[in-house]
Amino acid sequence: MSPVLQLCLTATLILYGVAALLAVWRLMRGPSAQDRVLAIDFIYLLAMLAILALGIRNSSSMYFEAALLIAITGFVSSAALAKFLLRGEVIE
Repeated sequence: MSPVLQLCLTATLILYGVAALLAVWRLMRGPSAQDRVLAIDFIYLLAMLAILALGIRNSSSMYFEAALLIAITGFVSSAALAKFLLRGEVIE
């Protein structure tokens, strides 16, 4: 792997970490439930992107499968939380 790509991936992972810290701050401080749900969605998105960056860095396909599982789990949890916020129940 080229040194430029290595440097870019390291910088990307650091910036993802900073963004995750800001999202955790919004999760703890958010004035409404919708802000907290949006922060949770953003955190799982950042986790998926960080795992993809690690997969590129380590040249392993296992990371991509883990990122796919995180994406599917995040989508289902987002839909469940949105339904709960709208109706007050998840299962009818």
